[in-house]
Amino acid sequence: MSLSEEQAAALSAETVVVAAGRPPRERDAPVNPPLVLSSTYFGTGPLGDGDRGYGRYSNPTWDPFEEALSQLEGATLPGLLYSSGLAAVSSALSLVPAGGVLVMPSHSYAGSLVMATELAEKGFLELRTVDIADTDAVLAQLAPADGRPASMLWLESPTNPMLGVADIRALTAAAHAAGAVVVTDNTFSTPLVQQPLALGSDVVLHSVTKYLSGHSDVVLGALVTSDAGLRASLLHHRTIHGGIAGPFEAWLALRGLRTLALRVERSQASAAVLAERLSGHPRVGSIRFPGLPSDPGHERAKSQMKGFGSVLCIEMAPVASSGNDGGGTGTVSLSGADAADRMIRALKLWLPATSLGGVESLIERRRRHAAEPASVPDNLVRMSVGIENVEDLWADLEQALAALGS
Repeated sequence: MSLSEEQAAALSAETVVVAAGRPPRERDAPVNPPLVLSSTYFGTGPLGDGDRGYGRYSNPTWDPFEEALSQLEGATLPGLLYSSGLAAVSSALSLVPAGGVLVMPSHSYAGSLVMATELAEKGFLELRTVDIADTDAVLAQLAPADGRPASMLWLESPTNPMLGVADIRALTAAAHAAGAVVVTDNTFSTPLVQQPLALGSDVVLHSVTKYLSGHSDVVLGALVTSDAGLRASLLHHRTIHGGIAGPFEAWLALRGLRTLALRVERSQASAAVLAERLSGHPRVGSIRFPGLPSDPGHERAKSQMKGFGSVLCIEMAPVASSGNDGGGTGTVSLSGADAADRMIRALKLWLPATSLGGVESLIERRRRHAAEPASVPDNLVRMSVGIENVEDLWADLEQALAALGS
């Protein structure tokens, strides 16, 4: 390791993202870890602990990223890198015993919900979905008086895309009392903003595709834990199911991780400015952003986060717009969903695309995805704020909103 656990603990996270995962300080050694392209490794005799053996078991290019992420999350064991966020989700869900109970947010990453739903439909587990921001409702599902206790509590905070904030400390304590393992998807927050292990979670999940790699050019996932037994189970699942990362993608992800602190600082600051301005716009029906004092999750977020992230959501208000509806010029009535689509089409700088956490600002109406829960409003627009100049981003939003008419 380039940094010991003690060294990493003594440094700020902004320094760890730069210093962790470096090669040993030897004369003429590279400053950056090399890219290793090999499917197999020299060796004779039976494989033992620490032997690489074969490319599905290990790759030297994974190690630096897994070390760095582990130290950022405050874990005592190396993380595990996966071929995608959903590969990591699949591995984490494998911890639910056959027929066990999974409690999951009703609003969470659609891929996680779809996977859990399909497992439930096949009889592998019982799925209970709940508003994760409603602590009492979650507690009732963890240990119901007339049902089995949960085997796993799945947390997202803030949730995707509704930005609900869970009381992670209270819920993890209650889940452990019920005998459940707690997995927290920390993709939206990153370890610079929130550290779920310190709040009681057992496993932390990341879509590395998003903020950690940060440049919208790789697809990867990761899991982190300090529990040796859980890590052994997760590693076995990755090895047997083959959800391994490509070495080049791992190398790119580590390179992207180096600028995480700068990107998070810039995008969070811009998101706060945009949220404040959008909250008073007549074309915006409502807004969700934990950084706004009016947001229902604001106080809870302040108690467990070091910032408020850089994703915000707005619900577009319906409008009567001056324009051409195809039959002539006149007044065109637009539903909130139609207004959202028209506003997005009018943008010139914001990119209408899915995903989040890159250097570029992305925007989309979430219900255009068939897998998105029906409880997500048709008119909800998710905005991932990048690192562009905030005034340029605001000017683009202003002109697109103005294009809807007065």
